[in-house]
Amino acid sequence: MTGPSPSRVRAVVASIVVVLSVAACGSTGASIADTTPLPAGPTPSKVAKMVCAGEAQADMQSALGEVATVTTPTWSADEHVYSCTYAYPTGSFTLSVKELSSWSQTEDYYAGLEVTMGKSRNLLGLGQAGFQARDGSVVVRKDWKVLTVDSTGLPARFGVPPISSGEVAIDVADVILGCWDGD
Repeated sequence: MTGPSPSRVRAVVASIVVVLSVAACGSTGASIADTTPLPAGPTPSKVAKMVCAGEAQADMQSALGEVATVTTPTWSADEHVYSCTYAYPTGSFTLSVKELSSWSQTEDYYAGLEVTMGKSRNLLGLGQAGFQARDGSVVVRKDWKVLTVDSTGLPARFGVPPISSGEVAIDVADVILGCWDGD
């Protein structure tokens, strides 16, 4: 008789981490459904900033089993993009949040990324819409924000236990979305 496969163990551990992340992050108050999204402004929103904050870093370490050095976040006021890179000894991924000011702007921006990045598949259950690009990166739309997980800097297999860089991008997006609770 054999035990569960490493991939099955990884799936169970990832599910537990996501549930715990949602419980920890989601206890801050009103839900997305209770508020109208805020338009992009001169500074990044609280929601955008959380992708590079300490809580997200701890959640990534739990989900991936690796410790990152996170770069100082940047904010492009002209483009309304907040981003940082999670750097590891063997590779890195970059998180960015594009803030927009309406549903139509958000949907148009997201649709443009589907074309320019080359959508390989839809990711159901992530935000209001999500896709994985041909290079394994993940893009998710939620309210007037678009999260991009650029996993092209990771090796083909990463984490403890190792999984594909594309699966890492999905896990990272899932952890971040578990913390997003509105503007």
